[in-house]
Amino acid sequence: MRPASPPDLEARLRFLRSPAAHEPDAARQAAVQTIETHMSWVFMAGDHVLKMKKPVRYPYLDFSTLAAREFCCREEVRLNSRLAPGVYEGLRALHWDGQALTLLPESALPAPGTVLDWLVRMRRLPRSRMLDALLAAHEATPAQVKALADRLLAFYKGLPAVAITGIEYVSRFEREQIVNREVLMRAEFDLHDAAAALRALDLGLRDNAVRLRERADSGHIVEGHGDLRPEHVCLLDPPVVIDALEFNAAFRQVDPLDEIAYLGMECEAAGAAWIGPQLVGCVGSALEVAQHAPLIAWYTAFRALLRARLVAAHLLEPQPRRAGHWLPLARRYVGLALRALAAS
Repeated sequence: MRPASPPDLEARLRFLRSPAAHEPDAARQAAVQTIETHMSWVFMAGDHVLKMKKPVRYPYLDFSTLAAREFCCREEVRLNSRLAPGVYEGLRALHWDGQALTLLPESALPAPGTVLDWLVRMRRLPRSRMLDALLAAHEATPAQVKALADRLLAFYKGLPAVAITGIEYVSRFEREQIVNREVLMRAEFDLHDAAAALRALDLGLRDNAVRLRERADSGHIVEGHGDLRPEHVCLLDPPVVIDALEFNAAFRQVDPLDEIAYLGMECEAAGAAWIGPQLVGCVGSALEVAQHAPLIAWYTAFRALLRARLVAAHLLEPQPRRAGHWLPLARRYVGLALRALAAS
């Protein structure tokens, strides 16, 4: 029998949405839950999750080739072994044998046929223990936040310094501000307070430039998580943190103060402003936070404006998902930036 042509992307997605692709994980349910994000498709069946990266390319990300997607899948497993040991179980190959699609573990390769794509396989975490779910239910506790802070502190203290000069570190923020301004000042977004927030952040960057350079020159920049948000935190015992940013190493090169400020800002956006100060207080002595309150406020504002830009930029896509969701969220982040800058 002559081999058929490999299935196109839509056919591959149909297969991955079917329970047959996930046996025995889907044996207890009639359907596979699928979530589409900006960069990936996520398939949840039974006790496991599979994630396939979209074949897309942006200035900051390149998933456009099979080799690039495989590399980033491997990076995702490697990086997340640090804060989520045992959760990321390895890769699965989406394999075409000429007649049928199958998902194969790497131990089954090589096999006759072609690998069409790669997926990351994860153990499924309880949704009720995710920090964003606990915040929505007003159930997060100071004891849980303390356990998370201790976990993060141990993580940061175990990381080597990244070789980056203070001048380059400050330049990265300057470049991000250029892009922030390009996006947030677009007339169609009508973000009235964005101009004031951008000006205030510029002034804060000038005032904190010496502190920022000192943080880099004294070895405080590490390869951290890169996207520390409540939806990536699961408050198990001990806590685990998933979805480390795998696609751009520069975005993971962070000051731990920056990541802590980022998580605190996102918790405030979710209605839990008390978490940020507790995180800062828990790690203060070890990360020298007491000396850097203005810097933490500036990091908070920077992250808020960056998030405003990223959510608004969804509307620049040819077919944006949830089009009515993004501008109200961008306005909320702009307001958080102004509030942080006013308190600095």
